[in-house]
Amino acid sequence: MGEENPRFSIVDRIKSFKHAFNGLKFFFLNDHNGRVHFFAAILAIGLSFYLELSGLEWIAILSVISAVIVAEIINTSIEKLADVVSVEYHPKIKIVKDLAAAAVLLCAFLAVAVGGIIFIPKLFF
Repeated sequence: MGEENPRFSIVDRIKSFKHAFNGLKFFFLNDHNGRVHFFAAILAIGLSFYLELSGLEWIAILSVISAVIVAEIINTSIEKLADVVSVEYHPKIKIVKDLAAAAVLLCAFLAVAVGGIIFIPKLFF
């Protein structure tokens, strides 16, 4: 109850962006799945430009790209934290890691479905 709210600091806000960009850099340089998702995103964005998607189609494509990458970043974060908590096999940590991986899988399935709905008719019909 006696805590004060820290004053707003533009320097602290800039530092928070630096930490976020460091996280993105780490993710895309060190995580194999991150690089796979980045490559897939570049392909989807390139195809989107080539096919001249509508505004709503762009929103759908960019939304699912973001969802997959965010889910994979969270999954990687959970895996890194779990490895610090216990380097040995633990059945409950396995469940946590499997759940995080399932979230990525669901996002990836959604991305493939949205991509198929948007790209297939434009490419083949």
